[in-house]
Amino acid sequence: MPRFKIDIQYDGSAYHGWQVQKSDRSIQGELEGALSILSKGEKINVIGSGRTDSGVHALQQIAHFDWNTDMVTCDITPALNGNLPEDIRVMDCAVVPGDFHVRFSAVKRQYVYQCRTDNFIMDRHIVWKTGKLDVEKLNELALLIMGEHDFTSFSKFNPEVENRVCTITLSEWSNEGEIVNYRIAANRFLHHMVRYLVGSMVEVTRKKMTKSEFEKLLNEPRENVKIFRAPAQGLFLEKVEYNGADQF
Repeated sequence: MPRFKIDIQYDGSAYHGWQVQKSDRSIQGELEGALSILSKGEKINVIGSGRTDSGVHALQQIAHFDWNTDMVTCDITPALNGNLPEDIRVMDCAVVPGDFHVRFSAVKRQYVYQCRTDNFIMDRHIVWKTGKLDVEKLNELALLIMGEHDFTSFSKFNPEVENRVCTITLSEWSNEGEIVNYRIAANRFLHHMVRYLVGSMVEVTRKKMTKSEFEKLLNEPRENVKIFRAPAQGLFLEKVEYNGADQF
């Protein structure tokens, strides 16, 4: 059976995250619903490269599904988009080898978190309105995150997750006008990890936490720590990277 890989963008504001829910709308649920229409009722499971939280967006989410269809690949993208709401778009579709897996084959994921520092309100659903930020101090903290760390302190505790070590290859704040962006790339991420890191770094610059306290949480990981979490709406899954033939 052919395996298809799709590149998706979505505004997560109206959704209860990626994963299918019993009663709430989800990105996965909308995609599977569109495929069910195209396949005349067949249940097709869509697997995502990662499970974005409620309210989180994606500039590039990657998913795969197996589907026996006579439809040519170039027609699948417009056919899916014709049955999806306007806040979810399939950008590309390709056939991939049967052993390709969007989650396990990924080598790097990158997120961007957007903070607005002025009083402009029209993008309030996709930014965290923080007020002025000290980007130099934020980057001092971001540098500490680089490399391999156990992020137990900066993630929602899940006893089923035994390995909480992630390797960070990018951690950087940048000032782009009245928007301050934080970009982070890693081999893997834990639940709420980016939002805890962003929230904690911002609160250090607001003097609600010290730099040494931040460092201690990073170097001496602890479970169920009371910590600062940035709101969901500023977070975007920016890109997912694969090796060689797994790339579009």
